[in-house]
Amino acid sequence: MTAQHDGDGTDFTDFTTFTHSLASARYEDFARSPAAAATSAEDFAAMTEYLGNLYRGIEVTRSFADDNGQVFDCVPIGSQPALRGNSPLPPEAPDPPPVAPGRHGGAQSVPVRPQLHSERLDRYGHPMSCPPGTIAMRRITPEEIAARGSVRDFHHKHPRGAGRRGPGAPAAGLRQHTTGVQEVANLGGHSYVNIWDPQVTGAAFTVSQQWFGTVDSTPVQTVECGYQVYPGKYGTAQPVLFIYWTADGYQHTGCYNLECTAFVQTNSAWLLGGTLGQASVTGGVQIELEVAWYLAGGNWWLYLGGVPVGYYPASLFGGGPLATGAGRIICGGEVYNVAGWPPMGSGAFAAGGWQYAAYHRDVQYVATNNTPQYAKLTAYQPAPNCYTSLVNSGPTPWYEYVFFGGPGGSSCS
Repeated sequence: MTAQHDGDGTDFTDFTTFTHSLASARYEDFARSPAAAATSAEDFAAMTEYLGNLYRGIEVTRSFADDNGQVFDCVPIGSQPALRGNSPLPPEAPDPPPVAPGRHGGAQSVPVRPQLHSERLDRYGHPMSCPPGTIAMRRITPEEIAARGSVRDFHHKHPRGAGRRGPGAPAAGLRQHTTGVQEVANLGGHSYVNIWDPQVTGAAFTVSQQWFGTVDSTPVQTVECGYQVYPGKYGTAQPVLFIYWTADGYQHTGCYNLECTAFVQTNSAWLLGGTLGQASVTGGVQIELEVAWYLAGGNWWLYLGGVPVGYYPASLFGGGPLATGAGRIICGGEVYNVAGWPPMGSGAFAAGGWQYAAYHRDVQYVATNNTPQYAKLTAYQPAPNCYTSLVNSGPTPWYEYVFFGGPGGSSCS
């Protein structure tokens, strides 16, 4: 069977059929589809070449759709893009980064669970889990790339490569950051990221994330993780788990999730690029994702809920600063404007506080001597008429924290 039908009339295409369709795709046919937009023959050739390379030689053991209908394919760990070829299998993950003493929970906060569970089935009856030794890769189509313009634009963090400047830099045209920032030498760190689902449409996006990066170096280098509401990329207005990196200020390097030969995923329970399935309620229960980065053994390891998910090899950063450590911690929000500035966080200003404004709490970093330290953040809010941030510290479970966000609007530059 190559396609299964859901009650709403949609089809599920198996991996073999999908890759065969890529191999036989013709520009003349694609150009007649609404998804083609202004895609040139040259761009189409680059798309099919990129996707052919991304999926070449992969043996998929299982495929399924998430709650939003995005398709994921279970591939052997050694067959993912960053390891394909002669790369050795991943090293054993180090223990999570050390954390300062104290209780790191919240009475009214609910932790995000990994998206994949053996007991879950998708709308087609497929198990929403990957067998041992495999990880889930989100399936990418020519139509998704065409919506961004080209393969190069597809890999950029911002639509069509616009506004590429480092996090914490002055606002650049079509994007804004509102965060808590500390410049300090570090090997990574930790925070609890409060999850919301603000209303975002089209190609605009809103993000809450951690950045560990360089301090005003040229070029900027970062590793990033958090959630993103980005309908133009993921086809959903729900919050999506994402990672990103760049070694040259978002110019020629960087990509989301597993979309290039960079991140090595080792954990089969999390869906990079998959919906998180939960969001906080105004005045009610708060949903959190515990996120940590840790540079150990020559790799930037990512931990979610204290469990290793995978790593960026520090060699990606060449002779740059992030090959040996970061110089800046950033926790907070980012938005991208298309036809109006979207909400950030919950859509409430920072002064709304607990259960109303978005936050990162228990913000820590790992000093270069490998000891945990509580951060000392500084609020960064270049457009306070649209987005604000408020930094403070308190008793357990807050420690160092930042509230941030705002409604956006028509004039936030």
